[in-house]
Amino acid sequence: MRNIGRRTLTGALAAALLAIAAPASAADPEPAAVITRQQVDLGDRVLAYTAEAGRLPIRDVTTGEALAHIFYVAYRAPAAPGAVRPIIFIWNGGPGLPAASLHFEGAGPKRVEGDRLGDNPDTWLTDADLVFVDPVATGFSRAVTPAAEQAFTSWVGDVMATTEFVRGWVLTHGAEDAPLVIAGQSYGSGRAGSVAYQLLKRGMKVRGLALISNTTGLPDYPDRPTIALAIHTADYAVAAQRLGRLSPEFGATPDQARAIAERWARETYLPALRRIDRLPAAERARLAADLARHIGLQPADIDTKTLRITQGDFLERIGDGRRLYYSDYRAEAPYVAPPLQRGVRYLRHDLGYATDLPYFGVEPITDGFAPDGVYPQPVNRRWTHATVYGASAEQIAQAQADYEKTGAIGMGHFGPNLPGAADAMALSPQLKVLVAHGAYDPLGGCSMDAELGRRLAAPYRSRITFRCYLAGHAIYRDAQPRAQFADDMRALARAAAEP
Repeated sequence: MRNIGRRTLTGALAAALLAIAAPASAADPEPAAVITRQQVDLGDRVLAYTAEAGRLPIRDVTTGEALAHIFYVAYRAPAAPGAVRPIIFIWNGGPGLPAASLHFEGAGPKRVEGDRLGDNPDTWLTDADLVFVDPVATGFSRAVTPAAEQAFTSWVGDVMATTEFVRGWVLTHGAEDAPLVIAGQSYGSGRAGSVAYQLLKRGMKVRGLALISNTTGLPDYPDRPTIALAIHTADYAVAAQRLGRLSPEFGATPDQARAIAERWARETYLPALRRIDRLPAAERARLAADLARHIGLQPADIDTKTLRITQGDFLERIGDGRRLYYSDYRAEAPYVAPPLQRGVRYLRHDLGYATDLPYFGVEPITDGFAPDGVYPQPVNRRWTHATVYGASAEQIAQAQADYEKTGAIGMGHFGPNLPGAADAMALSPQLKVLVAHGAYDPLGGCSMDAELGRRLAAPYRSRITFRCYLAGHAIYRDAQPRAQFADDMRALARAAAEP
């Protein structure tokens, strides 16, 4: 008996030691996704649906070992008899942002307002199933080790990991026959185009693509830099009109300001830019003053040598002494986004995903435990801005410096552009694209979008829809634009489901 007891104790001790030494995947197995039944009151009807919250492993193709677990929330409603509902995969940008704002402010069946969680009549769930995706190191998504995280935090690694997530989710949920719509906001828009391309290469049924607040990867046209620069005058004019900086003769409404500025840009400004090296000083001075009047600035704000104003300079000067927010002309910096803590509580309690992990992007990293007492920087500060594997820090830094010389707001990258929206469209004649932008978004330009639409080659023209809303970068933070945007996303989903 004593010997048996000693063997049992020894075995228990050995098992405990093995558990401590074992990889996290063995000691702490990933729990199954949690599925609950829910409903949302849409005003004219009540929609019943299931909510599934879980994490999908992203595995090394050689070993099968999980390198990371990506958190998602999937909402699925019953399909009509004989029909298959499309599935929209949705993520935000940053890089380094979870899907929480799109989830709880715009597209999901529940909407957070202050500390209240209520039904969202503008949810896209009416016409498609929804899968909200948090990339690695955002939300509840984590790599298995700090070293493994490096595989996911570059332009190219991020695209390939997200592609693998969509492929894995579709396969493990038996959704191979469902038409797919890929939707991304801001940085996530470029990710969406590239992921759509990669999925189509793998034979998957991608039928829709939503580029939200970004046009990265769309088809190009000749002399686009100069033409877009000139037409962007109209986007500046709309912002100036909203801020009370525009003389009424140049437009008393957003539509008037845009129309007047676009006409001037086409008839006067663009021809001048094309012969700028031959313009006499007097004409330069006159054009600089004319440009300033059309966009609510002073003639001294315009460089008479180049007759150009960068996006950054305009944002700095149009505020009339106030520092405006880089993604919404109507807000002052520092801007505080609507709090989404109530949404995270909903994930843990209403949907039953009971985890003590901090939800990165809403909850502070320092809420969790750091074994050495040193907390990591947010993932966007650790991001590798390269579209190829193995780029050096010096190469990436030089690419960013070159990009900033253009006066653009945002980020450059080292390496060639990844295949994106245009390449995806070339792979599939059935792919439809929605481009959604806010008129007050300094990171975009509705007039530039419209000009691109006018100049698209015939194979693309009927397949890309451009929409402009009286909103900022986060289109869904304004009630009327949120409803309009929802209608457009529902239409894209219905088009994706067509035979």
